[in-house]
Amino acid sequence: MRVGMQQRHRLRLALALLASLPLLSGAAAAPAFRPEKLREIDAAVEEAIAAKKLPGGVLWIEHHGEVYHRAYGNRALVPAVEAMTEDTVFDAASLTKVIATAPSIWLLIRDGKVALDAPAATYLPEIADRTITIRHLLTHSSGLRPDLDRDVPWSGYDEGVRHALAERPRNRPGVVFHYSDVNYILLGEIVRRVSGRPIDVLARERVFAPLGMKDTGFRPFAASAGATPTPAPSPDPALARIAPTENGLRGIVHDPTARRMDGVAGHAGVFTTTADLATFARAVLAGKTFPPEMTEVQSPPAVVVKRAGGFDVDSGYARPRGDLFPFGSFGHTGFTGGFLWIDPGSQTFYVFLSNRVHPDGKGSVLALQRRLGTLVAESLADVTFRPVPRRVGFVTGGADASNGIDVLHASGYAALQGKRVGLITNQTGIDRAGNPTIDLLRSAPGVTLVALFNPEHGIRGTADEKVGDTVDAASGLPIYSLYGDRRQPTREQLAGLDALVFDVQDIGTRFYTYISTMGLAMEAAAEAKVPFVVLDRVNPIGGDVVEGPVLEGPTDFVGWHPLPIRHGKTVGELAELFKLERKIDVYLTVVPVKGWKREQWQDEAGLPWVNTSPNIRSLQAAALYPGLGLLERAVSVGRGTPTPFEIVGAPYVDGARLAREVGALPGVAVEAIRFTPTTDIHAGKECGGLRFTITDRRALRSVEVGLRVAAALVRLYPRDFPVDAMQPLLRHRATLEAVRAGRWPPSA
Repeated sequence: MRVGMQQRHRLRLALALLASLPLLSGAAAAPAFRPEKLREIDAAVEEAIAAKKLPGGVLWIEHHGEVYHRAYGNRALVPAVEAMTEDTVFDAASLTKVIATAPSIWLLIRDGKVALDAPAATYLPEIADRTITIRHLLTHSSGLRPDLDRDVPWSGYDEGVRHALAERPRNRPGVVFHYSDVNYILLGEIVRRVSGRPIDVLARERVFAPLGMKDTGFRPFAASAGATPTPAPSPDPALARIAPTENGLRGIVHDPTARRMDGVAGHAGVFTTTADLATFARAVLAGKTFPPEMTEVQSPPAVVVKRAGGFDVDSGYARPRGDLFPFGSFGHTGFTGGFLWIDPGSQTFYVFLSNRVHPDGKGSVLALQRRLGTLVAESLADVTFRPVPRRVGFVTGGADASNGIDVLHASGYAALQGKRVGLITNQTGIDRAGNPTIDLLRSAPGVTLVALFNPEHGIRGTADEKVGDTVDAASGLPIYSLYGDRRQPTREQLAGLDALVFDVQDIGTRFYTYISTMGLAMEAAAEAKVPFVVLDRVNPIGGDVVEGPVLEGPTDFVGWHPLPIRHGKTVGELAELFKLERKIDVYLTVVPVKGWKREQWQDEAGLPWVNTSPNIRSLQAAALYPGLGLLERAVSVGRGTPTPFEIVGAPYVDGARLAREVGALPGVAVEAIRFTPTTDIHAGKECGGLRFTITDRRALRSVEVGLRVAAALVRLYPRDFPVDAMQPLLRHRATLEAVRAGRWPPSA
C-alpha cells in the first residue's frame, strides 16, 4: 500500500512538471529570478499599501533553494507607527488548517489511527450527521455551514465543539464544496480524542518542533475569550514582534470563534512567520514529512470544485495560484491577509503574510493574491508556464456580493423547501465557489430536483447549434432543450413541478438570448400554473449605464422585449419587468442579489467568471459585446479566433486606415491588426481590422463604439460593408439610417 502511495506522489510531481517548459538546465550560475519581475512584485505590494489595502507585509519566494525575501510597509499604524520587519509574527488565521490541523490528521492516518473514508462518527459519536466522513471534513464537502452561530452566547473550547457536533449539513455530504470552519473545528477535536493531545500540543510535537518552526504556535499571549487586548506596543519584546490585527488585538487570535474557544481550534489560532512557513513549505515539497495524499486532490468524485487533503487546488478562491501556476500546484489563504502557494513541478513556493485587517478591518488583499501569484510565476528565470484553462475564474474583487444561488443556500433553500423543482440553467449557474446550481439543488435537504432545461448553447455552454433533449450524466436527470425544436417548456414537461427555477448568467445585452428563454419560460409556467423562481445574478458589466436605442417593431428571439441594447438590469429585474409590461400571469419569486452596487462589474463584486457561451470568453468580451455584437452579421467579429468580440475586420479593410477614421473612442484603445478567422463570416480569409482593449470601464460606451466603427466602415467601404445586416440586432430604423449615411455620432 505504501509503495502505491509513493508511486502516486511521483506521478503527480511528473504531471506537474509537464505543465512547465524548462528553458535552461544545468546552469548553476544562472539567476533563479528575473530582476524586472521582482521589481514588479515589489511595486505591486507597495501600490496595495499606498492604496491602504494593508499596512504592510512580508514576502518569501523560493525556487530550487534560491530565495528572495523582503518586508514592506508597517507592522502597526495605531496607536503608534511601527516599521515592518522580516521576523514579524502574524496571526495566520485559516492557514492554521493547512499547517497544523491537516498535517496532524494525515500523520494520524499514516499511523493507522484515523481512516480517510471512515465516518466522523467513528471518532465523534455525538455528531449529528453520521454520513459525514473524514474526507468530507478535509475537503470541505461535508455540506456544513461556514461557521458556528455567534448570535447566541457561548464560550470555551468544549462549548464550541458541542455546537459544531450539533450542526447538520445544508447539502448532502460528498456532492458540493462549501468552505467551512466547522469542518476543521471537528477535525481538531478528532486530533484531541484520537491522540490524547489538544491540537496545539500535537501540532507542536509532531509538526512545528521537528521542522524547526521556532516562532510558530497557538496562543503566543495566553488569553481567554474575555481577555482584554494587549495594547501596542507591548513591553514584552516577543509580543512586540507580533503584528496587531483589528481593534488593538495583539497576540490574541483575530477569528471570533477561535477566540471564544480560548484561542485553540482546528480552523484558526496559529501565529507564525514567513521564515517558518517557508520551512513548512520546503518540507511539503520534499515529500518526506507528510503523506503525499495531503497535497493530492481528495475531493469526492461528484464534487466539481477540487481540493487536496487540506490545501486548495482549483476553486474560485484559489487566487494565490495566479494565472500561470498549473493544476497540481496548491495553497491556502488566511482571513487576516496571509497566503501561500506551492508548485512541486517547478520546485517553487511563495509566502506572503500581512495584517490587512489592521487597524479597522477594511483592508483587502484579494486582488494582490492573484497578482502576486502571476508575477511570482513570471519571475522564475528558468521556467515558462503555459497558461492553464480554468473551468471557473477566480474570485477577484474586494466586495462581498452574493448571487441568488448563494442567498438561497444561505437561507437553507427556504424558497424551495418541500418542492419538486425543474431548473433552467447551464454552465453559468454556479455559486461563488464554482459549485453548479444543479449539484446544489439536487443535494439540498427538502428540495427534489426532477428535471433540467437548457438555453442556447446547451447545458454545458459549448454548443453553437441547436441541441436536443438528453440526460445529465452526473445526476441522471432528463435535460429538455429550449434551443432545439422548441423554445419553451411544454405542459407535459412542467407537469408535477411545484416550481420552475431560472439560474443563468446574462451579460446585459438585449439580443443575448438567455433573457428571451427566461421570458418564454415565464409564459409557459403561467399557462401551466407553475410558480417561477429567478435566482438573480449581477449584471456583469454593471447596472448603472444604459445605452443604445430601444427595440422598435415586432419582437422575436433576439429581441424579445422593447429594451435598450445595453439594458443595465439583472435577470431578476428583467423578470419583474416582463411580468408587469407583458402582463404575464405567473407567480414570480426573485431571490435577489445581495451586497451588489450597481456600478460594480462582476469581478469588482467578488464573483467568479465562467465563459457564458462559446464566444464570450472574458469579461472584456462581454463588455464589448453590446457594440461589437451589432456587427457580427456584417463583418468578422473574431469568431474562430482566440478573442471573439474583441476584434472586428474583413478582407477589404485596411486596419490602420480604419483606426484613423474611427478616431478616439470612449474607454477603449484601438490597434490595427490582421487576423484569419476559422469560422463564421470570412472564415479562412485574412482580414484587416481592429483590436479593442478596455482602458476605462467607467468611460466605456460599447454601443457607441460599435456604431462609430460601423459608420466609419460605411464611409471607407460603402460598396463592401453590408450595413443592412445590422438591423436584425439593432432594430431601430433612425439609427440604422444615420449609420448608413456615415453620420454616427449624428453630430458628425
